Amino acid sequence: MNAFIEDTYAEAFDGLYFRILVTAYDRSTLIKAAEDSTATPSTVIGRIEGGIERWVPKSETPDGRLGVILQFWSGMDERKPLEEIIRRFYREFSYRIRQDILVKPFTAVFDACPNPIGKIDTLEFIGHCGDGYEWIEEQYGREMIIVPIMVPDFKIERYLGYGRGVMGGNFWYMCRTKKAVLEAGRRALKAIRQVEGVITPFDICSAGSKPETKFPHIGPTTNHPYCPSLKDKLGPESKVPEGVRYIPEIVINGLTLDHVKKAMRVGIKEVLATRGVVRVSAGNYGGKLGKYKIYLRGILDGV
Repeated sequence: MNAFIEDTYAEAFDGLYFRILVTAYDRSTLIKAAEDSTATPSTVIGRIEGGIERWVPKSETPDGRLGVILQFWSGMDERKPLEEIIRRFYREFSYRIRQDILVKPFTAVFDACPNPIGKIDTLEFIGHCGDGYEWIEEQYGREMIIVPIMVPDFKIERYLGYGRGVMGGNFWYMCRTKKAVLEAGRRALKAIRQVEGVITPFDICSAGSKPETKFPHIGPTTNHPYCPSLKDKLGPESKVPEGVRYIPEIVINGLTLDHVKKAMRVGIKEVLATRGVVRVSAGNYGGKLGKYKIYLRGILDGV
């Protein structure tokens, strides 16, 4: 190992997720649907975020076409009824399907939630895109809604499950060079993608945030003590170690805490072994916000 790992923890949170399988007639359409629908991470501004979990071969899909597993996440708010949170989450989720998947030729959506705590009826916000001309059929052993569109036709499983998981697991890797930022990040992401049940909604993220802000109307802002370009200006307030010029972050959401820990473990091992990475740390808020504390040294020891 080339780098030092700090004795600290990542602070993670409860979250709600939809996990779906999208299939398409051809690979390029499938890639476009997956990337478009998960392109904007936005839980930090009160909306939802998504990511690609894994690509699925024809042999593993209900309709025998190429597929991809996608996850979409919403934050929790214990002050609000679960039904209210789910209702808002479903509406936001429906925009992703309607605007980024339904509009792609010959696509279909299936439920892939392994342990649902409930289900939503996709007829309300998605199926009715057929303007009342949609119909329901039993296909592939599932109840499917057929939505008539100009390139016939979009199909979606009527009931999609939602689950409760863990979001916001993370680690920072502090680098001397731009090359290390990209090389270590790509190595980590490649390893994490081998872990089933997780996504990295920001991939290599260059802008870690903090909850305190001078501008609350725009949501979380830059984590200024860790900005290398502010080191001289901040003086003793700066927390950037000597020799560190870049501090990227990788954020992980997963179906369970164990999924997140496993993904963090394999990702951290990759960055620790990359030349130009000098230190590994994590984002936390003093234990005040997140339910889970994931200690970096602990997960490397399998704890």
